[in-house]
Amino acid sequence: QVQLVESGGGSVQAGGSLRLSCVASQSFSSINVIAWYRQAPGKQREPVATTINGGSTNFADSVKGRFTISTDNAKNTVYLQMTSLKPEDTAVYYCYAVIIRPPVERYWGQGTLVTVSS
Repeated sequence: QVQLVESGGGSVQAGGSLRLSCVASQSFSSINVIAWYRQAPGKQREPVATTINGGSTNFADSVKGRFTISTDNAKNTVYLQMTSLKPEDTAVYYCYAVIIRPPVERYWGQGTLVTVSS
């Protein structure tokens, strides 16, 4: 079992920045995929940023150039740095981890709310 705890959400005006953090209960060396997802009101949860085996990263087109994902392996923490925030970035942001042993294990954090006002 992996516990994921997010923090850093809040309210910000358009154009502002926020940094989300997600602390995992075990070392990233055992986790193959770490990602941030978000779910806006009335919409499906969608991937925002993904890092695979601590190397390659992928971003949703809507956040490319504005968001970055990084990890601090010593702290078992993944960050989502969000800049130039837009009202459409308003959502609950979730941390997501996948361990491919097999079987594949998938874990979600409880989410943190980001509200961007215009």
